[in-house]
Amino acid sequence: MSKNNSLQTAPFGTWPSPITANTLTNNALRLSDPQVCGEMVYWLESRADEGGRSVLMQQRLGSDARELLDASISVRTRAHEYGGGAFFATEDAVFAVFDSDGCVYKIPLRQGHSLTPIALTSEDPYRYADFCLDKSRQKLIAVREDHSGSDEERAEIVAIDITGEHEPSVLVGGADFYSNPRISPNGQSLLWLSWAHPNMPWDSTQLLCANFDNDGNIDTPSLIAGGNGESIFQPQWSPQGDIFYISDVSDWWNLYRYDGHKGRCIVAMEAEFATPQWVFGMSTYSFIDDDKIICCFSQNGQWSLGYVTRNKTNRGFKFSALATPLTDISGIAANADHVVFLGASSTRTSTLYHLLSQSIGHKAAPPMQMLRRSQADLVDASYFSDAEAIEFPTTDGEHCHGFYYPPVSAEYCGPQSSKPPLLVICHGGPTGATSAALSYKVQYWTSRGFAVLDVNYRGSTGYGRPYRDRLKSQWGVTDVIDVASGAQHLVQQGLVDHNKLIIRGSSAGGYTVLAALTFTDTFCVGASLYGIGDLSALAEDTHKFESRYLDSLVGPYPEQKNTYDERSPIHNIEKLTCPVIFLQGLKDKVVPPAQAEKMVEALKQKGIATEYVTFADEGHGFRSADAIETAFERELNFYVTQLNLNEHS
Repeated sequence: MSKNNSLQTAPFGTWPSPITANTLTNNALRLSDPQVCGEMVYWLESRADEGGRSVLMQQRLGSDARELLDASISVRTRAHEYGGGAFFATEDAVFAVFDSDGCVYKIPLRQGHSLTPIALTSEDPYRYADFCLDKSRQKLIAVREDHSGSDEERAEIVAIDITGEHEPSVLVGGADFYSNPRISPNGQSLLWLSWAHPNMPWDSTQLLCANFDNDGNIDTPSLIAGGNGESIFQPQWSPQGDIFYISDVSDWWNLYRYDGHKGRCIVAMEAEFATPQWVFGMSTYSFIDDDKIICCFSQNGQWSLGYVTRNKTNRGFKFSALATPLTDISGIAANADHVVFLGASSTRTSTLYHLLSQSIGHKAAPPMQMLRRSQADLVDASYFSDAEAIEFPTTDGEHCHGFYYPPVSAEYCGPQSSKPPLLVICHGGPTGATSAALSYKVQYWTSRGFAVLDVNYRGSTGYGRPYRDRLKSQWGVTDVIDVASGAQHLVQQGLVDHNKLIIRGSSAGGYTVLAALTFTDTFCVGASLYGIGDLSALAEDTHKFESRYLDSLVGPYPEQKNTYDERSPIHNIEKLTCPVIFLQGLKDKVVPPAQAEKMVEALKQKGIATEYVTFADEGHGFRSADAIETAFERELNFYVTQLNLNEHS
């Protein structure tokens, strides 16, 4: 690495940086769930400096944004623990779940009505999400989790009386899981997705459709698509009542239309038009009108905008990609006049964008208006490291994807005789993917002189179904090979110091961290954020949504308990010999604190350097500014201390 004479020299990993832990949370918002209704746009923003409160926002296009509810109210659902789909906007009212009691509220919007929320459900042991409005019957249709029994919670699709005169009634039940209830434009039919243990929604789902009878109940449903290992995503009705959905039957999540007999692919590409359904309410396409669809799609780990039009003569479909500077796109919502979505690029964090529907139709980038930014430009771009998409060989003869970030500073460089430490990041899920969009959480490390490899290990999404399925039965094996291979690849390229290899990850990524530290000798130090050390304990003590997830990732439990133990770091602790820091929320119900506590105690008994940092009010993932800042500062200090980074190499 060449030395720039205008830069000061300091050891890699110790450079002073304007990207502080406070930068990560300073007026930082986590934007989600954009919706557009007429001229109004709605979205949620989680505010770290308000303890992670999820704020319902409203903006009339052309005017300023405002909070729709009192500052004490957080709009959030705990359905599936991960939530999503917590509100639904109409012209007359917004329906939302309040985190304080889990009830569904109606917020009137019509002129002359106050914004005083009206409770539509009582404080029963129910969790609601994923709404649509049955206007003719004055019902709000939703997915409901019933936690009233002593056994596993029960999933249902229910109708909630928006007049408040009647209790919710069950429309559909009997399956393990439901999502995406959507009523037809004429109000006569209902679509929904269902799936059963041990499948996750990206493994196999069924798209069903049924008619309403005269009493507002559901007739016997018909199977539209899915099942037998086919994953369906985001079923929708077109404005005129056609059924559209996304299917991976071709090994890629592509867009389909149901012709009354079977689904026909309208955009066939080696690209993903969907993403893993970890939360309710996800949207990757929306109708501008009956003949125009705005969508997003992923290729080689990066997202783009797309546009689908239907020829009115032969009713065929044409797809066009739209050029934008964005690399991450989600949350698409549209009507005949407006399109809103979330987008990020290599130089800008997640932003809520608006564009006029009539401006779409050319390959050139349409004019995009920023409505809300997740964070202002707090740091000069000269401190940013650009992501380089790389593909590297694995030690078992295959290949893996990731994004490489070299260390970058506007003021500092490392000694000519040394190479930077490498921080390998393992994303959560494990069915998920990392993004090349600007993240201050990545730049926090690179601006201090760390190289970063953000790995989309085999099992990640965005590269087709075979790549996604490569982790089946191999969690703790294939992903470990990939993170170790990535680190070794960069060492072989002469880019990083082989004596300063670090690995960090959260949730499922935390398990990959602990497994890589236990079963390989590649890394020198690691950080597990609410990660998994005991696979058997996870199989026995987690929430319903993921309670059978490990059946496909590891094997049926308890039949293959030996495999679980063989891949669990806690049962192979004699092989773990390097320092580890654990960061854990004590209210975590997905990966309970006992997981970290067992690992910490075992390492202490061995005399291995370890730290255990806990946060009393945090769950699975840190939301408050104090927790986020403390976690990063403690993690950085741990690396500097354990690797002696302040000393010249």
